[in-house]
Amino acid sequence: MLPFIRSDLAQLTAYTPHPNSTDGKPIESVIDRLDTNESPFDLPSELKQKLALVYQETIETNRYPDGGHATLKEAIAEYVNESANLTQGAIAPNQISVGNGSDELIRSLLIATCLRGEGSILVANPTFSMYGILAQTLGIPVVTVGRTSEFEIDSVAAQTAIETTRTPPIRVVFVVHPNSPTGNALTTAEIAWLRSLPQDILVVIDEAYFEFSQTSVVGELSQKPNWVVLRTFSKAFRLAALRVGYAIASPEITTVLEKVRLPYNLPSFSQAAAILALQQRHLLLQLIALICEERTKLTQALTQYSVLKVNESAANFIYIQTSHQAQHSELLPKLAQQLRCSGTIIRSLNGGLRITVGSPAENLRTLERLQVAFVKWNER
Repeated sequence: MLPFIRSDLAQLTAYTPHPNSTDGKPIESVIDRLDTNESPFDLPSELKQKLALVYQETIETNRYPDGGHATLKEAIAEYVNESANLTQGAIAPNQISVGNGSDELIRSLLIATCLRGEGSILVANPTFSMYGILAQTLGIPVVTVGRTSEFEIDSVAAQTAIETTRTPPIRVVFVVHPNSPTGNALTTAEIAWLRSLPQDILVVIDEAYFEFSQTSVVGELSQKPNWVVLRTFSKAFRLAALRVGYAIASPEITTVLEKVRLPYNLPSFSQAAAILALQQRHLLLQLIALICEERTKLTQALTQYSVLKVNESAANFIYIQTSHQAQHSELLPKLAQQLRCSGTIIRSLNGGLRITVGSPAENLRTLERLQVAFVKWNER
C-alpha cells in the first residue's frame, strides 16, 4: 500500500465490469448479458438519428455543458408529475438534481450528510451494494440489518439500530423500491415505518425500477422534507451508456446537492439524450409491457424446477434461491458457471442468482441453457 493512501482502502476492491471468461475458459460467441438489469433493447434507430443531428447542429464541443441542467430539469419535473398524476404538491424543477448516474447522487448525499464522523448509514441486506461501497470509500460507517424470509426489512432491528447507534448516529436510511436484487416492492408496513422516522434522518428511496413497478412515493414528498427519491434513465429509458440519474426532493435538499456536486457533471450529449428520451417516452416505454410479460414467462418456467425458489418481482429482473439451501448449497454457483460458459451471464448475489429479463430470444436461450445445466447437475 502506498504510504500516502488511506489504510482502510486496502480492504476495498474495485468494481468489476462484465467478465469475458470464466475459470480460464472463454465464453461462447453468443453472449446474453443478463447481469446488470439493463434494458435488452437499444434506442430505436430513428432516435439515434435525431440525436446525431442534435450533436451536429447544436452541441459545441469546445463549450462546457449546461452546468445547471435547466432544460433537463424542466423535462424531468413534467414527466414525474405526469407519471404520478400530481396536481397538488406537483414537483418543480428546483426540486430536481441531476447526476452522472444515480451513483453520483448517492455519493453527493453521503458527502452532504455523514462526512467528518457526523453520521453513519443504515441498509437492510440484501440490497443494492453501492450504498455501502460508496460509504466505505468515504470512510462512513455502514450499519446493516437483515430482512425476513419474504425480504421485508426487519424494521424492529432497524429501529433498534437507529435508537442505539450513537458514534456516529445514523443519519441516512437507504431503501430500494423495488429492492435489488430481490425484486420486491416496499410493503405498506415498510412505508409506514419510513414515515415514522424522525426528520433528523434522511430517507433515500431509490426508485430505479419505477417504470416496471409503477409504484412510487413521489406523491408524499410535499409532506416529507427529509425524503429523497432517486430515479435513473439507465433502465427503462435505455440510456445506460450515457449515465443520467436524478433526485427528487425538497428545494432545501436539492440546493445542498448542487453545492457538493462537481461542476459540469453531465455532458451535453447525455443531457440531450435524456431530454429526447423524455420527449419520446411513449415510444420508449411501450416495451415495458413486453418486458413484464417476459418476466412472467421466465418466472413460470423457473418455478417448474422444484429445487428453485423464485421470488415475485416488480422490477426487470428475477431473483432465485434454492428451496433446500442445505442440500443444494453448490447448485446455484454451478448453474451460474454453466450458464456463463454457455453464453448467458447472470449475477450471483447473497446466496441467490439475479437474472435480468432480456429479449424474448435471450430469455429462450437462458431457459434452454438452464435446462442443459440442470441435466449436467443431475448427472454429476
